[in-house]
Amino acid sequence: MPQLPLLEWLLYFNESLMEKHTYKTGIIGNCAYLAHVNQNTNIDWLCWPRMDSSFIFGSMLDAGKGGEFSILPSGEYTSKQYYLENTNILCTEITSESGRYRITDFAPRFYQYERYFKPLMLIRKVEPLEGNPRIRVKCQPVCDYGSGFLKAQRGSNHIEFLGCEDSLRLTTNIPISYLFEEEHFVLNEDKYLLLSYGSPLEAALNATAESFLRETTIYWRTWIKHSNIANFYQPAVIRSALTLKIHQYEDTGAIIAASTTSLPEYPGSGRNWDYRYCWLRDTYYVITALNHIGHFEEMEKYFNYVADISFSGDYRYQPLYGITGKKNLVEQILPHLDGYLGNQPVRIGNQAYEHIQNDIYGQVLISMLPLYTDHRFIFSERKDSTWWIEYLLSKIEHTIDEKDAGIWEFRNFANIHCYSNLFQWAGCSAAEKMARTIGNEQLAEKAVSLKNRAAAHIESCYDPVRKVYTNAAGSQHLDASTLQLILMNYLDPASEKARDHLAALEKELKTPQGLFYRYLHSDDFGKPKTTFLVCAFWYVEALACVGRVDEAIHEFRNLLQYANHLLLFSEDVDAENGSQWGNFPQAYSHVGLMNAAYRIAMKLDVPIFI
Repeated sequence: MPQLPLLEWLLYFNESLMEKHTYKTGIIGNCAYLAHVNQNTNIDWLCWPRMDSSFIFGSMLDAGKGGEFSILPSGEYTSKQYYLENTNILCTEITSESGRYRITDFAPRFYQYERYFKPLMLIRKVEPLEGNPRIRVKCQPVCDYGSGFLKAQRGSNHIEFLGCEDSLRLTTNIPISYLFEEEHFVLNEDKYLLLSYGSPLEAALNATAESFLRETTIYWRTWIKHSNIANFYQPAVIRSALTLKIHQYEDTGAIIAASTTSLPEYPGSGRNWDYRYCWLRDTYYVITALNHIGHFEEMEKYFNYVADISFSGDYRYQPLYGITGKKNLVEQILPHLDGYLGNQPVRIGNQAYEHIQNDIYGQVLISMLPLYTDHRFIFSERKDSTWWIEYLLSKIEHTIDEKDAGIWEFRNFANIHCYSNLFQWAGCSAAEKMARTIGNEQLAEKAVSLKNRAAAHIESCYDPVRKVYTNAAGSQHLDASTLQLILMNYLDPASEKARDHLAALEKELKTPQGLFYRYLHSDDFGKPKTTFLVCAFWYVEALACVGRVDEAIHEFRNLLQYANHLLLFSEDVDAENGSQWGNFPQAYSHVGLMNAAYRIAMKLDVPIFI
């Protein structure tokens, strides 16, 4: 089946994209931090010194208290935004009556002195393209989630901002007076703005910025060249891979769900959550996506992060942890912030860390499986293999009969969830294979016994009348997470039972626009009103699994319209008008795209470029 070229497909939807709510930002990052750059040139979101720290620019949540870092012309203007191809370097072109100019924003990242150079440094290159554009630069960082602006102290070629944990310094070749007085000036040569946290720049500005830009460009393009990506909608997969990469906090290996907090699932919902943490329930999907594109370094770093958590010796895993493994993520409301488009509350922390989610242990076991089945890893070097398998199987044994909050983290009720037991079943299957690989028959037998117990719980969720697995034992509700019964091969994809199950989920949870609801029953906050994008990508995978490949391709292509202008996806999509909602960009959604594209490519036998 021929593909419509990706850019042509997106242009086809351009008119509708302008009529619906989409996030008008792109992201840059270097695995130490992420920043959101708006089409209006402003840095809408930037947390320093860590991804889960207070923002120093946060106008996304409050235009007044969130600070500003913009480079705008005098008068009206139009904006065009794009990435340098195969990089996380973002360009914003501004056209005004006086002329046209380009801002190139990036976070330096490259290999140097046998390690990665990834400073807390944001570089903005401003270059004239046509005419004599008159521009004004405003840089007003804040601290403590907008509770106060920083004091600007003037230097000879820089401005020092004081009042945070550490100082910020803006080094520039723009006359400092123009910045202090926020005056317009004619842009007739390249200008540079280098904002750094802690350590100031102690080198030539122009040459350093150009050198860092060149090296960062080379780094990202080399990273993509070393990725195994099939020739199936490659540009979308490449953008998703680049997006996923900078959601990893490389210092510890953690991968955050999103860089933002409190972007609502839909207007007025109150479902405004802080997603700047690492959810262990995402482990399998993230590791699978990284494995598909052949990036083992990121896999191993993430696994080491999980190992550090595991060695803490706690009885059970939490659903989520801080990027340094922090356990107590106490949820707080910040009433002084207006919220995104006036949507309150603004939350930091996440109360879900207190929940019980029993799929997690299986997620970790499945994620370990490539270490024992992929011969590019030397499993014999792992002296802790028996301990790991036994440790995680014991956690499954202690929790296999428990009710839990499930994948969607219901706050006020618990059930024997089909999805939780599915991943316990899959984890035990993986443990059995690993145990046999290392020659431990006793562990293999224990894994088989637990796998059978998990299967019994899964079957307690089956409704023989409707020929579908419900979300939980004794429940009539359907849930998109049970698509994983097919994807994890619990149900033989070629079986009538798998086809019936998929048909029942389609009938109830799929929208006419090809989107998928997580579920339609009421939860702690009422009935959800938006669809969850990753579920639609799971649906695409399920279609491919059961042999409905042409439909899978059609649905995959259809989902591309729900990206923003830079091929970035949100967490939630309004089924009525296609608007983007929820935290953005959502790593989970991009992982879903990557795994769906890979599944289709395998079915089509599309060549993978290695």
